[in-house]
Amino acid sequence: MAQSTTPQQHQDRTERIAALNDALRSNISNPQGHDRVVLTQGIGALIEDTPLRPFWFDQQALLKIVRTYADFSSENDPYGQRDFATFTFKDVRCFWKIDLYDPGLVKFALNGSFC
Repeated sequence: MAQSTTPQQHQDRTERIAALNDALRSNISNPQGHDRVVLTQGIGALIEDTPLRPFWFDQQALLKIVRTYADFSSENDPYGQRDFATFTFKDVRCFWKIDLYDPGLVKFALNGSFC
């Protein structure tokens, strides 16, 4: 049987998840511990790698977009976890998303229970 949580417990968990997501985003160019950054093939296809524009130039620009994003609102962040946003890069609409996993990276932490 699932344990029910009080509204305050739910709010505390939401704030903890948001803080973890903010911590990852603020240090996204140098993830620590269990933090991982994954770029999809679609995003990878947007990254140029030429002698005049090495891959890291676009990669750092993308990470900066995620790191500096601060336009969260109840409309684009209804759960208050600051884990998703849209942006435009090279005229392409893109998304970033942060997912929480348990420390062993085994299962998705749907309720943030390990927080």
